[in-house]
Amino acid sequence: MMRWFVAALVALIAVAPALAESPERTARKVKSAVAGRDHAPELKSSAALVIDQTDGRILFAKNVDNVVPIASITKLMNAMVVLDSALPMDERIAISEADKDTIKGTRSRLMVGTVLTRRELLQLALMASENRAAEALTRVYPGGTQAFVAAMNQKAIELGMWRTRFVDGTGLSSDNVSTAQDLTKMVSAAYKYPLIRDFSTDTGAVVLVKRGRTMNYHNSNRLVSSPQWEIGLSKTGYISEAGRCLVMQAKIANKPVIIVLLDSWGKMTRIGDANRIKRWMETRSPGNTSG
Repeated sequence: MMRWFVAALVALIAVAPALAESPERTARKVKSAVAGRDHAPELKSSAALVIDQTDGRILFAKNVDNVVPIASITKLMNAMVVLDSALPMDERIAISEADKDTIKGTRSRLMVGTVLTRRELLQLALMASENRAAEALTRVYPGGTQAFVAAMNQKAIELGMWRTRFVDGTGLSSDNVSTAQDLTKMVSAAYKYPLIRDFSTDTGAVVLVKRGRTMNYHNSNRLVSSPQWEIGLSKTGYISEAGRCLVMQAKIANKPVIIVLLDSWGKMTRIGDANRIKRWMETRSPGNTSG
């Protein structure tokens, strides 16, 4: 723990001059951006933020500085750390007993002994939010899980994610926390990785497991297969403490945006909130003549 703290402090000192503006200034900008805005969508998510990806302008904001658990949204940071490591993507990795969920006791279709490539594990972690895949990627990192989590936290500091903390690579722990404001920075950074864009928006995949048997996996975000949406990056998340979460990069009304939805209370309400945001933006678009 002390080694992680020292490493994080060194990284913070190194990047501080180039980091984005302070959270206090950002909060003032958020309040200014939403002041007087009429007919904004009523969302079920407890926290939400929509920004114009082109210039960072805030289009919609709700409780953007609330520090909350982020569940499997964590896997976007996991993926960036994996790809930054430049480890061979064709390396074969076996699922072990150590990859079982001891936090929530969730099950997995990836049985102990299943061998997949790092590329396949990353795809399943991003597309299907497969926890054992994410845990295996964490475990085999040079230096093990502790080094991997330290790298996640250092990456968060470098991105200016001041209110973010990671303790595992899956998001199963409710101690993985962030804010809607911080997560727009993470999504923006993750969008720069072509493989994260591809894997997180795959509608499905077939993987070969033990004894020649195959398994079908599907994207945990049903919107990626909708012809009404143009999505460039997607990640869902859920644990009881975090509620239903969703982050996306998408193009709406010809505008590239980043959407963060946290702690939505119903099973389908994060999807409903995303659609409400889409309709709201399309209605406000200059090209819309419906009034």
